[in-house]
Amino acid sequence: MGSIEGIMPENGGAAAAPLCNGRAMLSSAMEVDPVSPASGGNDEAATKKVKSGGFPLEVGTRVMCRWRDQNLHPVKVIERRKLPSGGPNDYEYYVHYTEFNRRLDEWVKLQQLDLRTVETYLDEKMEDKATSLKMTRHQKRKIDETHVEGHEELDAASLREHEEFTKVKNIAKIELGRYEIDTWYFSPFPPEYNDCFKMYFCEFCLNFMKRKEQLQRHMRKCDLKHPPGDEIYRSGTLSMFEVDGKKNKVYAQNLCYLAKLFLDHKTLYYDVDLFLFYVLCECDDRGCHMVGYFSKEKHSEESYNLACILTLPPYQRKGYGKFLIAFSYELSKKEGKVGTPERPLSDLGLLSYRGYWTRVLLDILKKHKGNISIKELSDMTAIKVDDILSTLQSLELIQYRKGQHVICADPKVLDRHLKAAGRGGLEVDVAKLIWIPYKEQS
Repeated sequence: MGSIEGIMPENGGAAAAPLCNGRAMLSSAMEVDPVSPASGGNDEAATKKVKSGGFPLEVGTRVMCRWRDQNLHPVKVIERRKLPSGGPNDYEYYVHYTEFNRRLDEWVKLQQLDLRTVETYLDEKMEDKATSLKMTRHQKRKIDETHVEGHEELDAASLREHEEFTKVKNIAKIELGRYEIDTWYFSPFPPEYNDCFKMYFCEFCLNFMKRKEQLQRHMRKCDLKHPPGDEIYRSGTLSMFEVDGKKNKVYAQNLCYLAKLFLDHKTLYYDVDLFLFYVLCECDDRGCHMVGYFSKEKHSEESYNLACILTLPPYQRKGYGKFLIAFSYELSKKEGKVGTPERPLSDLGLLSYRGYWTRVLLDILKKHKGNISIKELSDMTAIKVDDILSTLQSLELIQYRKGQHVICADPKVLDRHLKAAGRGGLEVDVAKLIWIPYKEQS
């Protein structure tokens, strides 16, 4: 399941990767521009080779593409496919916008591509070398960190295999309740769904179908109006349901298929028996509508209190992701344990958790009178000591003196960091949490 994260940062968007200039290009007539001697044109091993054979564009081609903002952005061609009603050279291309996260990869028509900027490479090592020379050390580090975003547990061969297998989104859209949602990533649905552009989910049992008519027939028969399992929290229109993966295996597997469309950082586990799923819903007179969820192992030797977490796109930026994180720690408090999310965290996951840890810890430090130890902070918050140390160190609020860590909490500095951390989102009303830890259940 893994610690993968589907929460958007508050300020949105990924950092743009710098472009490398001075590449050989093709004119609109597909003629090769001459390469000057200064660019190393005499050295075949070092020269970037330009495609000269016309259409269709090769996989690996880099070109500028007009995006939804009507501006041109650099892309790399990941895959291509023939248009069913087109001529021999009529293709559409699956492209990755090199400035952005893979969730924005999409199929585009040839008309969206600026063919004057077409370029291909036969020597990827030389390309990487040239790019490195034109980037600052900080920029290079940022790209290295995000290139294998969320896949730190994979070796190089496994990472290549994962990226090759999942490089093209197999499902473009889903319908879930009253929302039509653009998907972000590949999800390994059964082979019979490979040719499906859009899929239809029952928002209550999460069964999925190829056609709208199938969903309509299903909805007339489906008796569920909320996730299966126990309702353990209700406050206003919000409800949380605990779903046992062993008791509700089909629902849990369907939830994983759905979540994988928006999560890129872990492989999908089919053995859901070992996990509990906490499904957050908005409730009205039609039923309880899922807005997000998190999962956790029933028994974790590493004290993990969260495996996967996702807020569905229509409900993002409303504080639900922060609510889910806070809820996982409230469960840890009920268990009398400290908790931590499963590693590795994605970049968005680390941002969300670092924000939560900052707000919780600084709020205590601001109100507390007298000295307080790291262990006491951990006991009060159920946050693991390592996470407390890393958070306070990142804020430069802790020093190491005479063999022990000392917290340096100036009130003005705390206020500044709290303001930078942003609002805390929806609060968990602990009085309305009615829950027995799994180990105590009969």
